[in-house]
Amino acid sequence: MAILKPQHQPPSSPLRGRAVWACTVWILLLAIVLSATGCRDEQPAVPRVHKAPVEGAKVIFPDHGAYAGAYIDFGETEDDVSLEAIDRFETMVGKHQAIIASSSYWGEQSFPTKNVELISRHGAIPLLFWSPWGSPYAEDRPPDDFRLENILAGKWDSYIDQWADAACGVNRPILVSWGLEMNGRWFPWSGVHYGGGKPLSPEQPQRYAGPEMYKQAYRYVVARVRARGAQQILWVFHANNLSFPAAPWNRIAQYYPGGDYVDVLGLSAYGQLFPDGPWVSLATAMDDAYQELCRLDPHKPILLAEYGVGEFPKSGDKAGWVTEALAALEIRYPRIKGAVYWHERWQNQNETISNLRINSSPEALAAYRQAMAKPYWVGTLLAQ
Repeated sequence: MAILKPQHQPPSSPLRGRAVWACTVWILLLAIVLSATGCRDEQPAVPRVHKAPVEGAKVIFPDHGAYAGAYIDFGETEDDVSLEAIDRFETMVGKHQAIIASSSYWGEQSFPTKNVELISRHGAIPLLFWSPWGSPYAEDRPPDDFRLENILAGKWDSYIDQWADAACGVNRPILVSWGLEMNGRWFPWSGVHYGGGKPLSPEQPQRYAGPEMYKQAYRYVVARVRARGAQQILWVFHANNLSFPAAPWNRIAQYYPGGDYVDVLGLSAYGQLFPDGPWVSLATAMDDAYQELCRLDPHKPILLAEYGVGEFPKSGDKAGWVTEALAALEIRYPRIKGAVYWHERWQNQNETISNLRINSSPEALAAYRQAMAKPYWVGTLLAQ
């Protein structure tokens, strides 16, 4: 979510936004329903154990089931990680979390060693949203000094090297989502800022300037970090469920940097986030994007890197949404090997509240606890 946004998100909220949601989502959701293909029926058999292909990354994803994970309202900049907050959340939901998410910003020019070590010692995998932008971390701003051209020109090589060296020092597996939700328009690394749907050349009419620039930058960063020896990092290709704009050039697949640079496929998908938004199930929100990720690679594990829903009793039943969502993940989406619930509450600019916290009501918390109690949801990391 991002600060300093228009109606859909307040200055007080953290840094992950969904721009222009209310005005376009119904059209896009209709398109999802009409265009969804049969990935579940056609997908190749998934290997019994999903091991990260990067040498030294000691992570095993569950054969049957998925890791439980959460982002736990770590403050305005999503990086105020504390053991107390993690313990409170886990006690509340009755499940140890195998994945704990937080953020790392290029504008800070540092690696979050304390956060990563704390999460690792707790027995969880850190999921870092590593975002190339500077303060203020507000969406709907044009690219700043961390623009993709500057990255590719080597301007930030020393920072990338320092970040990678610090990651090596931790010597624990880390999931890194670099430049997330690139198929939206709210972040400055989005393809809309780099030529958008302009064809690269008449000879390559199906390759577009915006996605190609993103792919080059993704490959550049991953290659440089790996060259420093940070082999325990698993790189997450993390897209938004809906593309804004909803144009062929801006589809998720256009941004995919390739299997040699990606270890885990990732997705953000939410139910209703704002009082004036539509009430949609998680399956409706994520199905089309899940199908597209399946087609990118037949074997890589998929991480639901962000999901959640607000408490809006006039729109729908949050407890029912939670029950249905977690059942759908278990039954309909076998490639999902981890799901990170976005546990956060914020005030919108019109003084309404968006409360995604899982304890926004006793009923929602009870539904989550009941679903998480199933063996399908794995809270302890599997041993190598």
